[in-house]
Amino acid sequence: MQDTYDPNAVETAAQHYWQTTRAFEVTEDPSKPKFFCLSMLPYPSGALHMGHVRNYTIGDVISRYKRMTGHNVLQPMGWDAFGLPAENAAIKNNTAPARWTYANIEQMRAQFATLGYALDWSREFATCKPEYYEHEQRMFVRLFEKGLVYRRNSIVNWDPVDQTVLANEQVIDGRGWRSGALVEKREIPQWFLRITAYAQELLDELDNLPGWPDAVKTMQRNWIGRSEGLEIAFRLEDSDDSVHVFTTRPDTLMGVTFLSVAAEHPIALAASEGYDALRDFIAECRRGGTAEADLETQEKRGVFTGRYAIHPITGERVPIWAANFVLMGYGTGAVMAVPGHDQRDWEFAQKYELPIRMVILSADAAEGLREVRHDVRTHADPMQAALGERDALDVYDTGEAVREVEEFERRVMEEGAYTEHGILVNSGAFDGLDFRAAFDAIATQLEAQNAGQRRVNFRLRDWGVSRQRYWGCPIPMVFCTACGDVAVPAEQLPVRLPEDVAFSGVVSPIKADPEWRKTTCPKCGGPAERETDTFDTFMESSWYYARYTSPGASDMVDARANYWLPVDQYIGGIEHAILHLLYFRFYHKLLRDAGLVHTDEPATNLLCQGMVIAETFYRDNADGSKDWINPADVAIERDERARVIGARLIADDAPVHIGATEKMSKSKNNGVDPRVMVEKFGADTVRLFSMFAAPPEQSLEWNEAGVEGMARFLRRVWAQVHRHVADGAAPALDVSSLTPSQKTLRRQLHETIQKVGDDYGRRHSFNTAIAAVMELLNHLAKFDDATPNGRALRQEALVAVVLLLNPITPHVSHALWQALGHGETLIDDLPFPTPDPAALVRDAVTLAVQVNGKLRGTIEVAPTVSKDEAQALALAEPGVARFLDGMTVNKVIVVPGKIVNIVAS
Repeated sequence: MQDTYDPNAVETAAQHYWQTTRAFEVTEDPSKPKFFCLSMLPYPSGALHMGHVRNYTIGDVISRYKRMTGHNVLQPMGWDAFGLPAENAAIKNNTAPARWTYANIEQMRAQFATLGYALDWSREFATCKPEYYEHEQRMFVRLFEKGLVYRRNSIVNWDPVDQTVLANEQVIDGRGWRSGALVEKREIPQWFLRITAYAQELLDELDNLPGWPDAVKTMQRNWIGRSEGLEIAFRLEDSDDSVHVFTTRPDTLMGVTFLSVAAEHPIALAASEGYDALRDFIAECRRGGTAEADLETQEKRGVFTGRYAIHPITGERVPIWAANFVLMGYGTGAVMAVPGHDQRDWEFAQKYELPIRMVILSADAAEGLREVRHDVRTHADPMQAALGERDALDVYDTGEAVREVEEFERRVMEEGAYTEHGILVNSGAFDGLDFRAAFDAIATQLEAQNAGQRRVNFRLRDWGVSRQRYWGCPIPMVFCTACGDVAVPAEQLPVRLPEDVAFSGVVSPIKADPEWRKTTCPKCGGPAERETDTFDTFMESSWYYARYTSPGASDMVDARANYWLPVDQYIGGIEHAILHLLYFRFYHKLLRDAGLVHTDEPATNLLCQGMVIAETFYRDNADGSKDWINPADVAIERDERARVIGARLIADDAPVHIGATEKMSKSKNNGVDPRVMVEKFGADTVRLFSMFAAPPEQSLEWNEAGVEGMARFLRRVWAQVHRHVADGAAPALDVSSLTPSQKTLRRQLHETIQKVGDDYGRRHSFNTAIAAVMELLNHLAKFDDATPNGRALRQEALVAVVLLLNPITPHVSHALWQALGHGETLIDDLPFPTPDPAALVRDAVTLAVQVNGKLRGTIEVAPTVSKDEAQALALAEPGVARFLDGMTVNKVIVVPGKIVNIVAS
């Protein structure tokens, strides 16, 4: 054994052993409990970042621990290889996306190896390979035949220069993020999966996922957005047609003063003929984003269409406005506007001086109004008959109640809508009803008139899977003028994406290539054209977990999937809470309903790790922008608490500004290269810091001083083992003849084993597990006992330390295990230490003694001491007795095993 710790030599040896023995390749083994641990697969960008390191280290710690507790553990790895980043990089580097992607995969695979992850590489795949995506194409064809796939026109963000659809986040101030061109809203054919057919199940089964974070489940519930309401028909004036709206607040129906429709709504489009203001408004609405968040924050604008609808109950004429905050793709593309009780409608009504009608009052205000009306009807019937109820109320002022109602209405008119549930007023026959009663009464009347019906709606929309990009899985459909949309037959799959292409980023190579598009119709044999859109890359990441279970299977999965699924532990960032994790759950149900898997949900437990954050440094440029400087290029001055108090650029020794501590990102240039850290400190040190600096769910602040501290700790572990081994082989431990100090150390050892096992297995609190091992090592360093039993106890403790650290620092554990007298073997196959119950028994316990709530001493007592004995010992404790001199003891409270509290005066 080397006398000093050399991370490079230790890690090279361990990795060579794992590779040559294929240590982490697994097969199905019904004799063991299985454990499928999965971290979200990476995009092959070319370099791992610290977010990757943290994510995959968490998974590796859990995997190695589970293997040591007797589980058959699967921890695979693959590459989410399609998508826009590869296209952007290809343009920048003047290469083909495929060439760039495959080179990055080779590079990142090597980086993974240096970090020592226990991955089963025999199951590796890249989602851009035909042998992977052909199964996705087959599934799409199955879904098309079952009616769960359809094509329809959809409004998208269109960049007229780059000739592509943009995601909402790629539209910046109404312009394409790359071209800078004004973005248009364009209606184009898109393919959709009917995720809405599973909306209720996706919602209900969130209650069956106790191992998922509540925050993720709440976000999914809100995204699915189940709501009960009415679909109401407003008949168009002078027409048999109607405008249909959905509302969850039918109690406000009598407060409707206008309807709002999307700029692309057929009513607005028809009305724009010869109407310049409306035509220009529609053209303007075609530009800009389609995100709901953008619509909520933008200025509310609209144009009157010149058309009217008829209120289904009052028969009043209701003007129809085209509005920029209504989207054709959401609901019916029309909403009933109730400005008295909807803030968005209120802002619009204020801007265009439209009527605001109050039809809901708070319970208190409604009660006051009821009392006033009762008085008017009782005492002023003649006046009411002559003036009407409103004027009678004004003349017959019964005092505070009237003023309260008037103030309530004034506040709403001037300050904003009253959006709470309350009591109906100014609503004719529905006056005095609360929300539930009004809902039922209005629904019953509209249903009787055939003007409305109760509906359950979902905010969730069907999943649009078409992308007008090149680097993606081809959609396996053809278009025939005679037969329409036709699926590519199974025997003709996969439809291969050509990889050796010239790529400019303006037009997809498969759209520009007439020979690739040309084909024959599978139905009639006539000429046809291939679909040139490709799949949204969420398609590949929605079923990849299942493919890991069945490498080489002729279908998406085979019977092996039902051994491994569901995933026992899934790990990834909370930023994936809605889209990926919702599609992930949806696709699993598709696999289930196709008979490919037998479970309802894809993953039993979900851990969302926090971000990795780091200090930022910059200099101001002449134009007011900031030049962000990487921390590796900065010499940092810290105070005694390790806070940054000064920073200078190494290159010129001139000061730089200290920015905020933020998420590692390219934009702030504050990323730390894992390769540099591994070369400097070793992979185990980087892994150890990643697990020690913060609990996994919280943000981890990168601090190189903390990394250095972890390196010192591993050197201390190595040094203790080296000193122990240098003294020769240790004898067997005789637990029957332990001295008091030996019993104390052994109790501390087994308490540590008990805590670390719980921290790894139940709590996933890796930072406290490491802290417990550090504390044990401190006790061991102070244990100066060279007797045979003392050396035997030290051997037991050091063996336990190595095994306890193995999930986090596997390389050094591999080396130290051999140094402690064991052959070269896979520690992960050894049992994780379990506490000896006999060692946990204490001969004595320490009780704190308080007088009037303040600590005045401690006493050592037997664990079985009675309350009377504990009280007597506490009162006799010299420090306590001295403090009680001259005082009267009023009461003594004994909490067994913890404290004695004396109340005296």
